[in-house]
Amino acid sequence: MLYELKNKKMKSALITGANKGIGLETAKQLLQKGFYVYIGSRDQQRGIEAVEKLKAQGLTNVEAIQIDVTDDHSVKNARTEIGRKVDYLNVLINNAGISGVKLDENGKYIPQTWTAAEASIDTFKEVYETNVYGVVRVTQAFLDLLKNAPEPRIVMVSSTVGSLSLQSDPAWPAYDFGKFAVYGSSKSALNMFTVHLAYELRDTAFKINMVDPGYTKTDFTNYNGGEVEEAGKRVAKYALIDKDGPTGKFFSEETNPETGEIAW
Repeated sequence: MLYELKNKKMKSALITGANKGIGLETAKQLLQKGFYVYIGSRDQQRGIEAVEKLKAQGLTNVEAIQIDVTDDHSVKNARTEIGRKVDYLNVLINNAGISGVKLDENGKYIPQTWTAAEASIDTFKEVYETNVYGVVRVTQAFLDLLKNAPEPRIVMVSSTVGSLSLQSDPAWPAYDFGKFAVYGSSKSALNMFTVHLAYELRDTAFKINMVDPGYTKTDFTNYNGGEVEEAGKRVAKYALIDKDGPTGKFFSEETNPETGEIAW
């Protein structure tokens, strides 16, 4: 595959948590744009099944990569495997994430698992391990391959619940929807990491941004919200920005349809 990618000048992308939902849809859209896509999946079999679905749609430049973002060994193995195939990685999309919200047998939220007053330390640790430490782990592992690319892009899939400004504004339409203290604080931490990374790489060709894909019909939201195609489009957009595009910014086109940029 290394020879094929070099000769076709094909761009490559790794998307974590891409075997379903927004990650899978983003993969589909990048494949349609001519990318070679690595479907990052904690469960290798589910990754393979996702690849088979894409290939059945005629999107063949794709393969599954086993990667558990919470496991150092798994991430290092994924980096080694992709490094054998390509000299550089054009795009990294840190999509893998968990909510920390638990559902009962009727699909209803169990509030004590995610409120600021009652969420356990173990719940905070579990969510941060994926949403924060996992992103740091993967980003640092693949940074060398990204640096070798002419115009590297990193997209952090974030959320408006990580915006301190919105979460504290009573005029925000979703102010009373629910605070999701564990998940929201993990996304705030992710945003801060991203701001620092973008600053450190500000004089390079990197473009690194946070993107809220919007409230979307996936298992993450118990299948409530907007269409996954629109969410994938929002994420893919910032993987495709040119050299004049933004970096170190926070975007939610659902919240701000005009410019997309939202407050921290």
